[in-house]
Amino acid sequence: MDLDGGAGNNKRVFNRLGTDTSKNQKVCFHWRAGKCTRFPCSFLHSEPSHPSGSAAASSTANGSGAPKRFADDSGFSGSAQRRGPNFKNNHNNSWGRMGANNKVVRKTEKVCNYWVQGNCTFGDKCRFLHSWSLGEGFSMLNHLDGHQKLLSGIVLPAGMDKLFTGSKDETLRAWDANSGQCTGVINLGGEVGCMISEGLWLFVGIPNAVKAWNTQTNQEFSLSGPAGQVYAMIVGNSLLFAGTQEGILAWKFNAVTNSFEPAASLKGHTLPVVSLMVGANRLYSGSMDHSIKVWSLETLQCLQTLTEHTNVVMSLLCWDQFLLSCSLDQTIKVWVATENGNLEVTYTHNEEHGLLNLRGMHDLESKPVLLCACNDNYVRLYDLPSFSERGKIFAKQEIRAIEVGPSGLFFTGDGTGFKVWKWAEPVATT
Repeated sequence: MDLDGGAGNNKRVFNRLGTDTSKNQKVCFHWRAGKCTRFPCSFLHSEPSHPSGSAAASSTANGSGAPKRFADDSGFSGSAQRRGPNFKNNHNNSWGRMGANNKVVRKTEKVCNYWVQGNCTFGDKCRFLHSWSLGEGFSMLNHLDGHQKLLSGIVLPAGMDKLFTGSKDETLRAWDANSGQCTGVINLGGEVGCMISEGLWLFVGIPNAVKAWNTQTNQEFSLSGPAGQVYAMIVGNSLLFAGTQEGILAWKFNAVTNSFEPAASLKGHTLPVVSLMVGANRLYSGSMDHSIKVWSLETLQCLQTLTEHTNVVMSLLCWDQFLLSCSLDQTIKVWVATENGNLEVTYTHNEEHGLLNLRGMHDLESKPVLLCACNDNYVRLYDLPSFSERGKIFAKQEIRAIEVGPSGLFFTGDGTGFKVWKWAEPVATT
C-alpha cells in the first residue's frame, strides 16, 4: 500500500450530511417515565434544546488572548517542551463551576434502534432519538465503515491527505481524506492495540512488536522487544515510548544506521501500562494496577506514584498547567503541581460509567473542549474548566478511538467504522 500522501486541504474532508433541528415544546411527563401510550401525543417526545449562553470556560491563558493548549497542540521536536502541570499560577478555582447560562444536555435520550436499521415508522413523533449526536455547535459529516472488528486507532498525520485506522481485525486501512474511499489495507498479523503519528512517522502497536512507517519514504520497520500487546505509545525527548504488558519500553531513531534502537526499559508498574502522556518534561503512565507514575524525561527515573484512582487508568491528557486522568472507576481527576513539584488532585469529575479515553481540542471559537469516551457507548463533550456539558455522541459499540484533526474536525470510532465530525463556524454578531 502506498503510504505517501501529498499535502491536501483537510478543510475539504468528506461531505456534510446535514444538521439537527430542535423543537421548543413542553416535554411529555409520561414519555419521560417511559409509559406514554398516546399516539399522536400533544407533547414533545424528546428533550428541548436549551438556549445558548456564555461559556463558563475561559479560552485564554493568563489573559493573553491565546487559547489554553493541550499537549497535542504543538508538533514534536527533540527540544520542544509540551505543556503540563506546573506550580506557577496553578490554583484555578473554576474547575467544575458551571455558569447560570450554560447549556445542560439532558441524559434521558436514547437512539432509536429502528431508526438505526432504517425502518422506524414514527418519524418525528418517535420517543427515541433519530440522530447520532445531541447538542449544538457540531455536526456529523460522514460515517465510514470497512473493518470487521472493533476500531482501536484513528490517525490523521499532519500535512497528509490520508487518514489511517487500525482494528482488532488485525488490519490497517488507509482512507482518502477528500473522497472518503479506502485506498489500501495492510494485514498486520495481530490485533492493533494503539496507533500514533509523529512528524513523518506512523506507529502501530500490535502483540510483541511496534510497526513503524516513514510516510515520506515508505520505509517500514518492526521494533521488537514488547512482550504481549502494546496498549499505548507517545513520543517525547526524541524517544518513542510504548506501554506494554511488562512495563514501558523506549526506542531512539539512529539516523546513521537508519534504524530504531532500544533505549530504555522503565519498570515499576505491577500490571500492564495502558496509557501514556508527555508534558512539562515529564512522562506520565497509567496502568491496570490503578496507579499513575511520573517519570523524568531526562533521567527516566520515577519521580512520583499517584494512587487516587481505584480502577484501571485508561487515559491521560495534559491541558495548560494540569494533568487529567480518567479511569474505569467512573472519575476524571484533575491534577496540579504543588510548590515542591508533586502532583495532587484539585478536582474530581464523576460519571455514571467507566471512562475509556480523553482527547482535547478547541472549537472554532478557540474554546477548549474535552472529549470523554465512556463504556456506555457515549462520548461526552465538556467545556473546560467548568465541565459544563456541550453535547453527546452515540455509537453502536464502545468508542476506543478518538482523533482530532485541523479546522474543527474530529473523528470517533464506532464499532467497525468511524464517524467524521466538525465544529460549526461561530455565528457573527452585529
